[in-house]
Amino acid sequence: MTLKMDREALNAFLTKAFPQVSEDFEVDEITPDGVHVRLRVGEQHLRPGGTVSGPSMFSLADVGIYLAILSRIGPKALSVTTNCSIDFMRKPEAGRDLIAEARLLKLGKVLAVGDVLIRSEGNSAVVARASLTYSIPPAHVENVG
Repeated sequence: MTLKMDREALNAFLTKAFPQVSEDFEVDEITPDGVHVRLRVGEQHLRPGGTVSGPSMFSLADVGIYLAILSRIGPKALSVTTNCSIDFMRKPEAGRDLIAEARLLKLGKVLAVGDVLIRSEGNSAVVARASLTYSIPPAHVENVG
């Protein structure tokens, strides 16, 4: 696949289009079939017991596929999630960022399908797995960025 946005462009897009959460996420790497995105885990992401909350892990999976799509189609902010299924498999390690390995399985003109594996930084054990489908806006919709 041809890249339309590199790591720096994706991080800049997050800052411009989503300033309310851009400090939580960072693209670490672009891979041949997706991206690796980091959730900088802070107090706001924790639930009682000191583990990362499910909604925070969902956000990481969602942002991961979103950025994987944008890396291939360019800054189309109106691409939206149409379906998500997530399995929480084990407790994330306390005090560590989470890393999402987002992989595009299909990138069509109107739909994209991908999966995400989430791990605690430095640990190979998967803490959550997600499958997502996105709707891509028609070509005549203006790009943002």
